[in-house]
Amino acid sequence: MDLLALADFNLVARHGGFGKAARASGRPKATLSRRVSELESGLDLRLFERGARTLKLTQEGRALHERTGSLLTELDETAAAIASGGDRPRGRLRISAPLLFSQTAMGKLAAAFALKFPQVRLEVTTEDRSVDMIEEGYDLVIRVNPDPDETLVGRILMRDRLVVVADPALRRPKGDAVVPTVVRGAGDLGPDWDVTLRGRTARIKTDPVLRLSSLIMVRDAVRAGVGAARLPVSLVSHDLAAGRLVHWGDVEGPETALWALYPTRRLLSARVSAFLDFLKEAFPSGTPEELAAFID
Repeated sequence: MDLLALADFNLVARHGGFGKAARASGRPKATLSRRVSELESGLDLRLFERGARTLKLTQEGRALHERTGSLLTELDETAAAIASGGDRPRGRLRISAPLLFSQTAMGKLAAAFALKFPQVRLEVTTEDRSVDMIEEGYDLVIRVNPDPDETLVGRILMRDRLVVVADPALRRPKGDAVVPTVVRGAGDLGPDWDVTLRGRTARIKTDPVLRLSSLIMVRDAVRAGVGAARLPVSLVSHDLAAGRLVHWGDVEGPETALWALYPTRRLLSARVSAFLDFLKEAFPSGTPEELAAFID
């Protein structure tokens, strides 16, 4: 396969048209069109659907772009690193991270990483949804308890656990008494919470009086005395130590694990390796207490 023609194809696919690609690269539009046509002829595939005013990737074109675009970028970066006499991380690093981790820790992490590796252009997007790393162009995603995916590999950054906490003025319920609670979103509809405290298991009957979209909002509402809530230890450990909140018990269920994931078929670039090592340095043991200390 002609790598130059493949690079021109990816240039056009990335910019969404021959004219835009020509203006961005300074290359003649006719040359780009000819090289892409030659690539299509050589592969015996149509890579673009050409309309009067539109240019759209075919299914085969999208697959080729997804599988070769990042590889060509890595080749360019490798050549640049060799030419400069070193392998220091450089280039764009796109990361998707969940909302709570981004709000509490990612700002400080990103700033420190940028100061340590000034040749890396770090971009962080905050979202809790599952993303398609290849199609959306992410180098690394951070997720909480991700579903198994054979196309991704990674490592656990840290483990956390949920606890039930409340304002000291709110009395813990006894028997069948119902307690007002603050919950995240509309999906948390369970009427009862099973908790363990000092080796004993109990069930707390709840009345959700407030539904909020982020755990930081939930914590702030609990601090204000609205009701009890289930929150990560890392988010409330300082409040518990200071007596602003009291611990009603540990929530039963699987642990909460924060993972860093990247595609299996990609060579691990220097910038991704550097960020993974950076996270390991920030959280060497991966405990909730480490995250709480970092947030503080």
